[in-house]
Amino acid sequence: MATKTRKGKFTGSKKRFIGKPNGQFQERVQAVGPEHFGIVAVDCAKRRSKWMLSNFYGKVLIEPTTVEHTAGGLRLMTQRVAEVCREEGLTDTLVAVEMTGIYHKPVFRAFRKAGFDTRLVHPFASSHYRRPLHPDQKTDDHDLEAIFHAAVKGYGLATLPVGEVYQSLQATARHRHNLVKQRSRLMVQMRRLLHQTMPGFADLFEDDKLFRKSIAMPIALRFPSAAAICQAGVAGIERYLKQIKVRFQARTIERIVAWARIAAESSEIAEIYTRQWQSLNEVRRLFDAQIAAVEVEMAGFLVKTPYVLLLSVTGINVVSAARLAGEAGPIEHYASARAINGRAGLYPSRYQSDEVDRADGSLVRQCNRKLRGAAMLVAENLIKCHPYYRGLSSLWAQQKVDPRDRRCRIANRAMRMVYQLVCGRQVWRGRGVDREYLLAKLQEFHADHDTPLGQAIRDLNEAFAWLPKSAHAAEAKPLVELARKRQPGPQPIGALLLPLLIRLGVTTEEESQHVKSTTSEARSSD
Repeated sequence: MATKTRKGKFTGSKKRFIGKPNGQFQERVQAVGPEHFGIVAVDCAKRRSKWMLSNFYGKVLIEPTTVEHTAGGLRLMTQRVAEVCREEGLTDTLVAVEMTGIYHKPVFRAFRKAGFDTRLVHPFASSHYRRPLHPDQKTDDHDLEAIFHAAVKGYGLATLPVGEVYQSLQATARHRHNLVKQRSRLMVQMRRLLHQTMPGFADLFEDDKLFRKSIAMPIALRFPSAAAICQAGVAGIERYLKQIKVRFQARTIERIVAWARIAAESSEIAEIYTRQWQSLNEVRRLFDAQIAAVEVEMAGFLVKTPYVLLLSVTGINVVSAARLAGEAGPIEHYASARAINGRAGLYPSRYQSDEVDRADGSLVRQCNRKLRGAAMLVAENLIKCHPYYRGLSSLWAQQKVDPRDRRCRIANRAMRMVYQLVCGRQVWRGRGVDREYLLAKLQEFHADHDTPLGQAIRDLNEAFAWLPKSAHAAEAKPLVELARKRQPGPQPIGALLLPLLIRLGVTTEEESQHVKSTTSEARSSD
């Protein structure tokens, strides 16, 4: 017997309003009436701002007024706005603050803390509305009028509140990015000075191995010229490296000595250049220590967010996951993965007029550039390390796809994967590609950074809270092997990992007895 289905009545497409979706407030105006809806326009500067209050029709209730960026001045401003709203019968109010670098943030926080619906107006929007009104004159009062018109038209954009953890992630990620850029500039200067004293020495090593993971810097610091290297010879260099406990290969030293015998003549003031690059090397080492400390701090914030689940993907490390989390913010703010791609501007620009339609232009220019940079960093790491995405990139390379387009395509697909993992609280389950163990990857990161053991264990416990139950057994395997290792010290890592292993489901008496015996042996040795 066939079942009957009830067909719902087709209601047609939903009505929409022109303007930005997060700038609409038409329903609120209709509910209270335009004459009872107030708009506060604020034109911000570095030390002071100018603001005015008017109703929706544009009737000015408070003339343009200057306010100093002090606690008392901002408090008096919000109190006056509230008083005038009560006197004039304004039952609903919206505050439109023009973005001005970082100088608008004190005013924005003051109004939001006072309970007002505070929104941001982009300078492009206010400039667009000011030019028709006052083409040849730009004053603060004219800017206030333009800010008002932009807010009325729906270009005062609402911003969702972001928690302290995501704000801290964003701040630390951007700080690390700045430190890395400054260190890169410093290393370029060092290479230039090093070439003046030891021409061709830097070319013996790859770009990423000149300053770390090689014997280049120890040798150059001890033997800062080709003549000094020739005088020491292979035996002298080997003896020095053994003395400072640096691992080496004899063929590398032989190649360096061979270069020294045919090296070009250094500069006449090589001694001055040597002192300069050696002093810069001390600054570089300071940058290395600061970057490592910031990365550990980033890991501490990352484990408090569901973005830590991205560590289960091959090619995504703590730094790239933390940077993406800081720039994207809470995943609950996005309705779909397309929303992330739209905010990052991972789509081509379009020009359409009549029969002309060019939909394959360059990437859109107006976007969140920081978020796009974080997405591109994830894409580059996936192309380099992940078999699936590396295969996609190779396929497109055979099809003569531009490398920039390939990275953008990978970033677009990666954001879909990120949305599924973070929003669904899942770990990687791609076909044919094994996932990485999240907790083991995090522990390895802390081991490389010499993080204090207590902090590393705390981060592991924080990350455990985001793991789905189906992944507990798999995540426990590498940690069990780590707990079995003999570690010197009064409290071995096995004893510290025991509570986490129990939470992961490892409750056998064998593991407990092993950890207890390891702990007792360590105490007896003391």
